[in-house]
Parts: sequence; C-alpha cells; structure tokens
Amino acid sequence: MNKHVLSVLVENQSGVLSRVAGLFSRRGYNIDSLSVGETENPKISRMTIAVRADALILEQIIKQLSKLVDVLKVVELKPEESVYRELALIKVEADFENRSSIIEVVAVFRAKVIDVSKETLTVEITGDRQKISAFIEVMTSYGVKEIVRTGLTALGR
Repeated sequence: MNKHVLSVLVENQSGVLSRVAGLFSRRGYNIDSLSVGETENPKISRMTIAVRADALILEQIIKQLSKLVDVLKVVELKPEESVYRELALIKVEADFENRSSIIEVVAVFRAKVIDVSKETLTVEITGDRQKISAFIEVMTSYGVKEIVRTGLTALGR
C-alpha cells in the first residue's frame, strides 16, 4: 500500500469533520494524518488527509468522499506536483550548560526557539516528515520532554 495525500475542500460547518471521519471508520480505512483549516474563503475549509491505500481503495475513498453533501472537491496531491509540510513543537530540557549547543542545532535545522524557561527550550520546526524526525532524533540526546506534531498539510503547485 502506498501513501496518498488528499486535499478535500468542504463547507465550513459543524459536523463536516465528523462525517468525513465517520466515512473512513465505517469502511475500515485508517487516516495516517489529518489537518483541517479555513481557506482564503471563510465559508470553505481544506482538509489534508494522508492515507495508505492501494489504487482500488484510493478510488473508493475519493468516490465516497465526493458523495458527501458538504464536500465540494477532492483532489489527490501527488508529491511531484505539490508541497508537503508539517509543523512540530518540541520542548527540550535545556540547562545552562547545554543551552547554547541546542540553539546551534536549532539554527542548523532552520528551526526557531519560541519559548524559554529556566529548565527548557520550546522549539518550532517546519518541514517534511524526514527533516522533523531527524531533528527530534538529535534532540533526544538533550532530553525531549514533550512533542506535538500537526500532521501533514499540503498544497498543489
């Protein structure tokens, strides 16, 4: 099964997310990643859904999504024709001794320190899944306290 990314434009109303998620659960399909946000038009939201499926299952998913009343458009975003990104916030243990070396690594990954406390640094990083995973791997040697990831978000070129 291959990973596929779907961009689903929906009416920005309550219950739409529930209906889309319900469609997947009723059919036994798993959602690897889901991000939802308002578009440039406040009446429309974009769902970016990552799924693992073969061609037949993907076709069924697209057809079933398209049948939902609140769904306006469903498009598969192919990697070569799209931009994929993810955001992560990582809280790292940072004492006086290792703080500067953490900040150096943050700079190498083009991440950003967004919060500082006596014992931790919170870092924001955006990029593809591999970049974020590599950054987290490096940060584990300093002591990762918490991680939150947005999941994939994408746009066609």
